[in-house]
Amino acid sequence: MDLTSSQLQPPTPGAFRWQNADAYLFDIDGTMLVTRDFVHWNALNQAMLEVYGVDTTIEGIAYHGKTDLGILRAALLRAGIADVAFEEKLAPALEVICREVSDHRDEIVAEVCPAIPEVLAALKNSGKLLGVASGNLESVGWQKIAAARLRDFFTFGCYSDCTEMRSDIFCLAVREAKARLGTHATVCFVGDTPEDIKAAKAANAPIIAVSTGIFSLSELQAYSPDLCIDSCAGLLSS
Repeated sequence: MDLTSSQLQPPTPGAFRWQNADAYLFDIDGTMLVTRDFVHWNALNQAMLEVYGVDTTIEGIAYHGKTDLGILRAALLRAGIADVAFEEKLAPALEVICREVSDHRDEIVAEVCPAIPEVLAALKNSGKLLGVASGNLESVGWQKIAAARLRDFFTFGCYSDCTEMRSDIFCLAVREAKARLGTHATVCFVGDTPEDIKAAKAANAPIIAVSTGIFSLSELQAYSPDLCIDSCAGLLSS
């Protein structure tokens, strides 16, 4: 697919000039793709059973916008595992999640969100640096992106392996982009949850919010993103 910057929608005069960033950092779930399988879900459940001895699931946990570490903590706390015990066994639990997703990667069904390949191609062909900023564990995130056939667009990714806080991931992603492009480089995030918006603000970076996840436009607009659209199709010229 050979798209150029001319196929990106120009900003309205006086509006947020979203095309002017040097780097664009995309969330995964609900932003670039939606998984229609239980590979990641089952991996989290298996980690809780195998490492913590708790036969439970993440059902009922408000996991949209949470990191993998935050999802695990919330599910285990509900099952009676206190923070100290959680931290003691966290490293092997994360290993189980990565192992399970890798072992079942061929079962991942990744439905790409509207216009994502076109937008990524246009940005890349315009010379923009593309990265990932996600609450997934790194190997999990890359497996999903590979299943969606989007891996070649991205130069780097920042994930939750070492932090539970999405804001830390976004701050790290900004630092990584600036390390690659220079300290004056500008960064824009693309995400689908209120947590993405809050994390971008914590990183002092603008964000494009898309309602391709579970949150509506009005719910996202309440958190004052720099741009709020139905999907990334709104970034393309008609």
